[in-house]
Amino acid sequence: MKDGDVIQWWFGDENTVIAEINVKADSIAVYDDVLDGRFRDRLKLDNQTGSLTITNITIKHAGRYELQINTVRKIFSLTVFAEISVKEGDSVSLNPDLTEMKDDDVIKWRFLAKNTVIAEINVKADRFTVYDDVLDGRFRDRLKLDKQTGSLTITNTTIKHAGEYELQIKYIMVYFSLTVIGEFKNIVSDGGRFSHSKP
Repeated sequence: MKDGDVIQWWFGDENTVIAEINVKADSIAVYDDVLDGRFRDRLKLDNQTGSLTITNITIKHAGRYELQINTVRKIFSLTVFAEISVKEGDSVSLNPDLTEMKDDDVIKWRFLAKNTVIAEINVKADRFTVYDDVLDGRFRDRLKLDKQTGSLTITNTTIKHAGEYELQIKYIMVYFSLTVIGEFKNIVSDGGRFSHSKP
């Protein structure tokens, strides 16, 4: 960094400053208590390079980051992947960790194996929709969409529900990898072929 550099890191739609360095004033600061404290004890700012490290990432950290060095700006988009395992027959909630949705939010849930939208919320249009008859009806009567938080619940899961799910909120992308563990018994080998019956 040069002697006159001022570096600021911003996060999200509100362009909230989360860290800054003023070389001339010899000051370095992280503002980890902003935005409901989601960055508390997670930010590390390098006073030599200006790089920002976020430790112990959660879904709440996904989104748009902006770096400003004097008059130069760079934009970073952070995508977060969450892994979830559930037993076949159980319910699972894919939770974006939103405390509440904004008036102009549009949320889309996709099942990525077939790149198919399975649920959608348009707050401005007051529209909350699940598309549970797509993909051979595997989601029929199994999807529940929370109108407050945007979370998606899949009830009575089967192996067909395993895979990648994408949540899109404006330019924020969050991915969930769902593993469904089947319970099998009476596995019989017959010349290299296997058959099973569920309990």
